[in-house]
Amino acid sequence: MSRIAEFCILAFGWRRALIMLGAGAIAAMSMPPLNFLPALFFAMPLWIWCLDGAERGTGWRLVFGHPFGIGFFFGLGYFVVSIHWIGAAFFVEGGWELALMPFAVLALASVLAVFWGLASALAHVFWSHSPLRILALGAALAGAEFLRGHVLSGLPFDLLGYALSANETMMQATSLIGIYGLTFVAAVISLSPALIWPADERDWTTRLVPFFASLLILAGQLAFGQYRLNSIEILERSDMRLRLVQPNIEQAMKWQAGAREFVLERLLSLSEARNTPAGTGLTGITHVVWPEAALPFFLSDYPDALVSIAQMLPPGTTLLTGAPRTDPLQGIDGADFNSILAINSDGETLASYDKTHLVPFGEYLPLQGFLEKLGFSQFVAGSRGWTPGDARRLMKTPSTPAFLPLICYEAMFSGDLGSGISRAQFMLNLTNDGWFDGSVGPAKLFQFARVRAVEHGVPMVRVANTGFSAMIDPLGRLSAQIAPRQAGFIDVNMPERLESTFFSRFTNWPFLLALIFSALAVGLGRRRQLIRKNI
Repeated sequence: MSRIAEFCILAFGWRRALIMLGAGAIAAMSMPPLNFLPALFFAMPLWIWCLDGAERGTGWRLVFGHPFGIGFFFGLGYFVVSIHWIGAAFFVEGGWELALMPFAVLALASVLAVFWGLASALAHVFWSHSPLRILALGAALAGAEFLRGHVLSGLPFDLLGYALSANETMMQATSLIGIYGLTFVAAVISLSPALIWPADERDWTTRLVPFFASLLILAGQLAFGQYRLNSIEILERSDMRLRLVQPNIEQAMKWQAGAREFVLERLLSLSEARNTPAGTGLTGITHVVWPEAALPFFLSDYPDALVSIAQMLPPGTTLLTGAPRTDPLQGIDGADFNSILAINSDGETLASYDKTHLVPFGEYLPLQGFLEKLGFSQFVAGSRGWTPGDARRLMKTPSTPAFLPLICYEAMFSGDLGSGISRAQFMLNLTNDGWFDGSVGPAKLFQFARVRAVEHGVPMVRVANTGFSAMIDPLGRLSAQIAPRQAGFIDVNMPERLESTFFSRFTNWPFLLALIFSALAVGLGRRRQLIRKNI
């Protein structure tokens, strides 16, 4: 390892860039669904050693010099591997746009890697050869990840903290510090092996203490998680029994002409099916839940479909479904929304929620007029694009307690679910993972959603088109699940929510304070080093 450390320190130019690309790709193996945590502990120290040998520039090179390049290429390797699954969406439509897939993935990875490059440059401004340099890089990287989750609507895919959320036991820590706090922890502890090598005049005890302290933090995380799982009792509500329906309809055919009848029949037949030969169908079911955009048409255009839905529902049973919704009164040409609708057995829409956090290029086209002239369009059908809803809010019907609706990747935004989460009895996450069928994307998004339930201590009903569909309790455990790429349904009871968690009360403020104190510690350490040097 000393030879590897020395090689990284002395590397320059394209050799250093290749080292960082490879290290970033290895680090991505720590992300769901592989969750190979040792990869992070091997890859991250290479970043430290390359920065140890980096030249400090002046002027614009202070920001975009060699330290920036080191972080950028590490991030590029990391993001190309961790978000490659987004390219699966190009296979749905096929055609000439398929040729753009590798360039689109590389472009997105490059944009995300800029955040890591800036973190690397910032850390190097306060660089020293003391152990504080791992805190400098760890804090800068955690801050960059927070910005990545918020700037330009945010894209918090594969935050570094997800490496420490591989199972139910480990993810309990997010009830205290959230995924961004866990990102800070993951960055600092995975950098600690860099203090062991290269071998120098320090004794082994001094070199190993930070690494064993990191292992102790991991052990503490596991102990806390096990204690929480064993000590908290989750009760079930007596007023809700849900049927979760996963239709498993290929995305490529959902919006084809003539597919309307097939899609509706698949949804109705699964919803009415008996779970056993002696079963009674929807008897005793209070809510039927369909996934995002389950209906590939506007119900207002097909009243016969609404009649079929009403006939399927027993009195007192409510359908919660994803569907497009149009409002002809908004704007000159009206507006289309990606929505969740609550429909009763009389065919009445009791409540609705319009998705507020739309996916760029997926659900709307930035600079639409210009890009359409070049032949670009958004992936999700709808020539006008989708209009964002007014605000994230709770939904409630006469037979349904207040719940927080989250459509697709709205469940990814830690600490940014809106004020209603404190009053929500459960979260409803409807998604259409069919865009990424056959890739690791659905498994990743499922893991991200589970962490939101643990952070707030609120159960989550998650229903997808092709998987994963499940009932997630407030501790992130699965009481029932439908396997990916399988058409089916499950009948589940609704768990009670917890009163609150530390994270739900303070969200990301403790994390931000930790960054501030880390910056002060690193700054004071750097100042002390300069004073000693001048003396």
